[in-house]
Amino acid sequence: MSDNPTEGRGEVRPDARTLLSGIIDRILNGARCLAVCAVFYAVSALVPAGAVAGVANGGIPGAPSSNPLAGMPWGIYRGSIDGAWAAYTASSGKQRQLVGKIALRPSVHWFGYWDPDAAAADDARQYILDDTGGRPDVLAQLAVFRVDPWEGDACSHVPGPGAQASYKRWIDSFAAGIGSSRVALILQPDLPFALCEPGHSRVPMQLVSYAAKVFDALPHTTIYIDVGAADWLPAGQAARLLEQAGIRYARGFSLNDTHYDSTGNELMYGAKISRALSAAHIPNRHFVISTVENGAPYIFYEYRHGNPDFPAPCPHRFARSCLTLGIPPTWDTSDRRWGLTAPQRAVAARLADAYLWIGRPWLNQPATGFDLARALSIAATTPF
Repeated sequence: MSDNPTEGRGEVRPDARTLLSGIIDRILNGARCLAVCAVFYAVSALVPAGAVAGVANGGIPGAPSSNPLAGMPWGIYRGSIDGAWAAYTASSGKQRQLVGKIALRPSVHWFGYWDPDAAAADDARQYILDDTGGRPDVLAQLAVFRVDPWEGDACSHVPGPGAQASYKRWIDSFAAGIGSSRVALILQPDLPFALCEPGHSRVPMQLVSYAAKVFDALPHTTIYIDVGAADWLPAGQAARLLEQAGIRYARGFSLNDTHYDSTGNELMYGAKISRALSAAHIPNRHFVISTVENGAPYIFYEYRHGNPDFPAPCPHRFARSCLTLGIPPTWDTSDRRWGLTAPQRAVAARLADAYLWIGRPWLNQPATGFDLARALSIAATTPF
């Protein structure tokens, strides 16, 4: 099983994000806004709201019905994909303790176009086995990043017929590999890149919607469609994008997967998106937030200390606008330990299913191998 060579996070992303930001600004501030918004609303008017499916904890005694990710163990990955487990087992003393803050916590691993169509089912099965130890009551967490081309390349190329057919084969195969396993699935990180598709093509969103429908048919897979972060799209626009991407098939949406914004900001943003979806007759959509790299949060486009997509680790625990681990993975989202305000805790209790570790900031760039020095630094400086 291969790992994502860039995890959607390579050197192309800063330039692509700058490009997309400019496109969005022009759309929002120029005369083209009326035409684009009309397309969004026309599409959403044709999309019926559906039932919320995907009950990852279904059938587990004592598991709460209000949160499909709660009331069961979350898997700890012990495979070889990112090197964290190997680094932990090879360490001792203080170093082992620090690496354990990463290796002994649940995390989300990414799968996508770099995994061949023919291997997708086996890749899913093997990852889930490595993550759960074969226990049927344990939750595995993964992300599907399969639209190709995506990110910067999405601004100049629409998936052709061959790419579309390959996408559907891959999704069908990967779903077969998941089967009845208990899974939290993040679908298509960096979804807002759909806005820069040539000719405003809807093909990528049709593909994501196809995937959502396929995964929705699995008995214990709970789907969250990524829609960026609060410093990327206005909430109403994010909601319209989710409608196109098949949110009717999903439990909800995912936030902050590739950004570094504060959990509090993302909670309030998620509440706005949920309200916008309810107004569009798609009610009760919850969300998850990635907290793996926002222990010292910053706004992506305001970062001024180098590459905002590969920030420098915090030099000490009290540093600001740098990289360190955030809130550990948990479904206890409203706990006072997380330092949230009362309004933020109220939103968390009502709408946030979990804080997940969706990125892997302990990798180099951050995708080409385990970086021990970086891992030790972000583990030593986390405020949590």
